[in-house]
Amino acid sequence: MKLYNSPNPAPNPRRVRIFLAEKGVSLPLVEVALTRGEHKSADHMARNSLGQTPTLELDDGRTLSETVSICRYLEARYPEPPLFGRDDFEKASIDMWVRRIEFQLMSPVSQYWRHAHPFTAAVVKPQYREFGLSNEAHYHRALAWLDGELADRTFIAGDAFTIADICALTTVDFADWIGLPPPASCTRLIAWRAAVSSRPSAAA
Repeated sequence: MKLYNSPNPAPNPRRVRIFLAEKGVSLPLVEVALTRGEHKSADHMARNSLGQTPTLELDDGRTLSETVSICRYLEARYPEPPLFGRDDFEKASIDMWVRRIEFQLMSPVSQYWRHAHPFTAAVVKPQYREFGLSNEAHYHRALAWLDGELADRTFIAGDAFTIADICALTTVDFADWIGLPPPASCTRLIAWRAAVSSRPSAAA
């Protein structure tokens, strides 16, 4: 297997790299430079018709895209330590939290990045700046909600580090990079971020 990867600050490839690091698994990385448009090349589009990274290529040539789908496959291949839960309730709960992170956090961050950030202004046509800026408030409300949810547990989905924490960390870090740092009032969230950032896998 090999992983078609793009470096930081791209959050999605980082999700899979962190997941692999938590599993203690090393895969060959094929670098795809987003800034040079390599993800839109004919070769890469043949692997992923949306022209995105990451993409996992199996030994038989089949490919998987979408970060959580890639990580589910890797979980089946390398089940320890479990990052998608051990019993039915844990698995369903983690799935719930992954979806919440995607919709409540990553969605407004993506819209802000697409429509309000100066870097994307050169490639997104048209860019609806007022709409993009409106997503900052939505994102901050989502962080305040998540801060409250962390009042009674160590990690996003409970007492164990899971794919939900990986999705949340990569989102919060990317948001910070584009100019949306967590408000100082989100003390639990900030403490959670510091704790999960101290894991060796966070440097992947």
